Amino acid sequence: MIGWYPIFLKEMLQFKRKLLRLGYIFSAMMAPIIYLVTFGLGLGRTVKLSEGTDYLTFLLPGLVAMSSMNNSYSWVASSLNLSRLYFKTFQVYIQSPVKPFSIMIGEVLAGMVKGLFASLLIITVGFVVPSNFSINLIFVVTLLFNCFMFASLGVITGMITKSHEDTATYSNFFIMPMAFFSGTFFSIDRIPTIFKPIIYIMPLTHTNILIRKTFLDMEGLISLFVIIFYCFCFFLAGSNLMKKYNE
Repeated sequence: MIGWYPIFLKEMLQFKRKLLRLGYIFSAMMAPIIYLVTFGLGLGRTVKLSEGTDYLTFLLPGLVAMSSMNNSYSWVASSLNLSRLYFKTFQVYIQSPVKPFSIMIGEVLAGMVKGLFASLLIITVGFVVPSNFSINLIFVVTLLFNCFMFASLGVITGMITKSHEDTATYSNFFIMPMAFFSGTFFSIDRIPTIFKPIIYIMPLTHTNILIRKTFLDMEGLISLFVIIFYCFCFFLAGSNLMKKYNE
């Protein structure tokens, strides 16, 4: 049961080296800060929401969800891809006594830490800028599930890609559309009805619904169950890919 820890520790040591570089923190915050300034402090001043909240308060939870998705996913997907195809360190994991399930846990937990760190930076900014932004238990639980879900998806991408360029291709087709069309910058109620079935398939849509809830109503419960379902499916698929790995 502790076989996951060396995998997790190795990833954390690499993450620690990056944190010691001052430019890394600024680069991690750059994209969300640009979105915050452009949409929240710029265009957001002219946006009126039917929910009765100001746009900046609406935007900040979406930026936290998007940032946790991007960082949890990209860290694991890129790390696995490079260790499989270039550094050949993943083959050492497979040949070691560590079980594939433990490798999966270690990689996912490492991705979660990266996603939570990036989210914490946005949350800190959220408490500094003038807004009614706040967090509650639903917010925290949703954030943890979101990091777990996309770190697991990152494992799947890292295991099936055949080159480092493929990782960017998957991100462009799956991660980027979710960032813009899953309710991060505007309410999904404004999306044309014909597109809503596609939007509701996207995992981040349900994260954005749930993370903005102050109490767990029926809509929130449905989104919670969908997120748990995706977490289970992605984790199981990633574990199976590791178990059947034969490069």
